[in-house]
Amino acid sequence: MKTRTIALLVSMLALGGTAHGFDLGKALEERLNQELNKSSQPAPKAEPATQPGTATSPAKQKIDVNQLGFALFGDYTPEQESRIGKQVSGDLLGAVPLVRDDKLQRYVNQVGNWVALQSGSKGLAWRFGVLDTEDINAFAAPGGYVFVTKGLYRRLNNEAELAGVLGHEIAHVTQRHHLKVLKQSSLIGALGQVAGSKAKSSDQAVQNLIGNGAEMMARGLDKQAEYEADRIGMVYAARAGYTPWGLPDVLQDLAGLPAKDERTSLLYKTHPHPADRLTALGESVGGQFDALQGKDLAKRFYRIP
Repeated sequence: MKTRTIALLVSMLALGGTAHGFDLGKALEERLNQELNKSSQPAPKAEPATQPGTATSPAKQKIDVNQLGFALFGDYTPEQESRIGKQVSGDLLGAVPLVRDDKLQRYVNQVGNWVALQSGSKGLAWRFGVLDTEDINAFAAPGGYVFVTKGLYRRLNNEAELAGVLGHEIAHVTQRHHLKVLKQSSLIGALGQVAGSKAKSSDQAVQNLIGNGAEMMARGLDKQAEYEADRIGMVYAARAGYTPWGLPDVLQDLAGLPAKDERTSLLYKTHPHPADRLTALGESVGGQFDALQGKDLAKRFYRIP
């Protein structure tokens, strides 16, 4: 990754951020379209690996067993997971500034870390931020990186709704939804790759997978992963003492937006429709949360000036 991109990410995580005139809706849409266009192009034919002065018979080519083994049975260390998340976040969002409101950023980090604590996950340094765009969306990346757009934040009515939204994104990280997609990519790559003169280490496999991060974020996760994150996010919010209905309230609000609202165009490309998520959530949780008396903490909710 280029040094400039890493520096941009570091400035984001420091909750500083300076507006550079970027618009997330346009900048991210253009980047995602580039990745989708690349993925739709036919892959170039790979040249057979040969040693100087020798010819390699296709029948003697072998799969890189180390990479295949990692894809099937290996796992990412917390350091590798954090590195993937940092680079993917920087690649996609590093050029988009955070809202220049330190109180807002501290508040969202306090709520986010409290909800994340209920997940029982260890070894992750959680980082939360509100992006300065009116688009309505939220993002997560491996390693504990979670972002909410200003457009979505403005639609929230209380802290319980914020906790529900963050709980959903936290669940993507704890359930390793993005890493599972990357490991599938690793498996495909291992099966299609010819062994070179030296077997690749698991660390090299991780480095290779970072290049798939933009396409992964562009296409989004499958709907079952989103439905699972909704269910688990409700649980995390409830454990944190909030009413579990914060996330369903947000989904209901989003479901009522006009179908052609430009602010939700990216949301609908990467998530199922909010109405479908509400239906799936109602079918899965039933009346399990009816007896809970959590708080919405509307008076404590930090409102953007």
